[in-house]
Amino acid sequence: MSGARSKARIRAVEILFEAEQRNESVRDALVRRRENSSSPINPYTVDILEGVDARREDIDEFLETYSQGWALNRMPAVDRNALRVGAWELLYNDEIPDGVAVAEAVSVTKQLSTDDSPRFVNGLLGRLQKVKPSLLDD
Repeated sequence: MSGARSKARIRAVEILFEAEQRNESVRDALVRRRENSSSPINPYTVDILEGVDARREDIDEFLETYSQGWALNRMPAVDRNALRVGAWELLYNDEIPDGVAVAEAVSVTKQLSTDDSPRFVNGLLGRLQKVKPSLLDD
């Protein structure tokens, strides 16, 4: 199961990245991906995309607040979207243990981004994990 979920996370980051690059909605990017691919999209990928899309404003605010000097729009696009997926799993998906959410986001960036990205993603999501109770009290 974890292999399928890991692939679902990668696919979600790719689709979020595409939506951002094309300046289109996540829903439109998902529809386009379905139309242009013969392989089915994992239901967990859809859960992630819908969850990130629904909570995008809060997630982006948390990432910006705790990124210690990094504006969200200055982050590499892959990192930004891996962080969105990781933050959604960490903060809003109770099925995923916090440590797994962080480790999986780090793993995605190891596969898709720069050598410095995994440490950055781990640090930022680690800070969110520490303050998670206060973030979700509101």
